[in-house]
Amino acid sequence: MLHHIEVSVDEQLSLSSKFKKNLNIALIVGVLLFTVGVLFAMFGGHGHEVAEASEGSHGHGPSFMMRIWAVLWQNAIFFTGISAMGLFFVCVQYVAWAGWSSVLKRIPEAMGAFIPVGGAIIVVIFLANYFLGHHDLLFHWLHHGIMEKGSENYDSIIAGKAAWLNLPFYLGRMIAFFGLWYFVWSKIRSYSLQEDLTGGESFYHKSGYLSAVFIIIFAVTTPMAAWDWIMSIDTHWFSTMFGWYVFASWWVTGLSTICLICVFLKENGYLKAMNMNHFHDLGKFMFAFSIFWTYIWFSQFLLIFYANLPEETVYFIDRIRGFDGKYTFLLFFNLFINFAFPFLALMTRDAKRQLSMLKVVTIAIIIGHWFDFYLMIMPGTTKGTSDLGLIELGTAISFGTLFIMVVTNSLTKAKLIPANHPFLKEAIQHNI
Repeated sequence: MLHHIEVSVDEQLSLSSKFKKNLNIALIVGVLLFTVGVLFAMFGGHGHEVAEASEGSHGHGPSFMMRIWAVLWQNAIFFTGISAMGLFFVCVQYVAWAGWSSVLKRIPEAMGAFIPVGGAIIVVIFLANYFLGHHDLLFHWLHHGIMEKGSENYDSIIAGKAAWLNLPFYLGRMIAFFGLWYFVWSKIRSYSLQEDLTGGESFYHKSGYLSAVFIIIFAVTTPMAAWDWIMSIDTHWFSTMFGWYVFASWWVTGLSTICLICVFLKENGYLKAMNMNHFHDLGKFMFAFSIFWTYIWFSQFLLIFYANLPEETVYFIDRIRGFDGKYTFLLFFNLFINFAFPFLALMTRDAKRQLSMLKVVTIAIIIGHWFDFYLMIMPGTTKGTSDLGLIELGTAISFGTLFIMVVTNSLTKAKLIPANHPFLKEAIQHNI
C-alpha cells in the first residue's frame, strides 16, 4: 500500500567555490596535458613521421597533425552527442506521458545546454581544418581533385557520392542539424521554466507536441549526422546500420550521464524527491540499451562478415587485425566494457538500487563509449600511426570539464525539481 510522501521540491543547485575552482584546475590540466602531448609529438621523434600509409593525407601531412585533428573531432562529436541525447530523453518522456521521470527531468534538460557550444566547436574544427589546408587529414573526400575526372587524384567511387559529399551541402546540413536541435531545446527549456512560474497544463502540452515533432526530426538527422561526421571518414566504406549504431552508442552514454549526475546530486543532499525506484528505472534503461548497443554492433558485424564483400569487410579488418594489430585489444575491450561489464553488474535488482554500483557502471560506460568513438574515428584517420597518450587524455579531460561546466551552470538557472509539473506527485510516489 502506498503512503503519502512529503518531500521538499524547492531545491536550487548552488555551486561551491571549491567545485568551481576544481573545474578550472581540471580544464587547465587538460589543456596542459594536450599541449605537452603535442610538443612531445612534434619534438620527441614522432612529429616528423610522414603518414605515408594514410589514404587521407597522401603523404602530405605529419602524423601528429592528423592525430590532433582526429582527437579533437572525436571528443567534439562524442560530447555533443551526449548533450543531444539529454534533449532526446526529455522529449521521449513527454511523448510517453511518463510521470516517474519528472523529478529528474532538469538533469537531461540541462545537458541540452551544451548543444550550441558543442555544435559551434564542431563547425569551427571543420572550418579550421579545411581552411588551414588539413582537410584531407580527416576527410579523404575533400582531397583536391578527387571528384574531378582527369585529375591524378580522381576516385570514381567517391565522385559517385559528390551529390551528397560536397562542401556547401555538408556544411549546410551540419549547421541545420545543430540549429534544429538547439531551437527545440530552447523552446522545451522555455516552456519548462514558464511552467514553474505559472503552473497549469498548457506548457506541458506544448512541450508534448513539440517533442513528438522533434523525435521525428531526430530520427532523420541523427543517422545523417553519423554518416556525415563519422562514416564519411572511411569514404569508400558504408553500412546501412551505422546511423543506428552511433545513435545506440550516444544514447546509452547519455543515459549513463543522466544517472551519474543524479547520483552525485543525491550524494550531495539534492534531489530529495528522487528515491531508489527512480535509480532502479535508470539502471534498467542502461542495462537494456547496453544490450541494444551490442545487438546493433553484432548485427552489423555479422551481416558484413557473412556477405564477405571487400568494400565492407575492410572496416572490421582494419580494427581487428589491421595496422599490425594496433586496435585489436581496444576492439575486444570495447565489447567487454560496453556489454559484458554492465550486463553482469546491473543484472540484479539490488545492483540497480545501489548508488555506489551505479556510479561505477555509469563511469565505465561513459569511458567505454569514448573508446567506441575512438575506434570509429582513429583507424580511418591516423591509420595506426598514433597512440593513446597525453594528447588523447588532455583532450578528453578538457572537453569533459567544459561539458560539466556548461551543464552545471545550466542546472543552477532553475529549480532542480519542476514543482508545477503535472505528474510530479506521481513521480514522488513512484514505487516499483
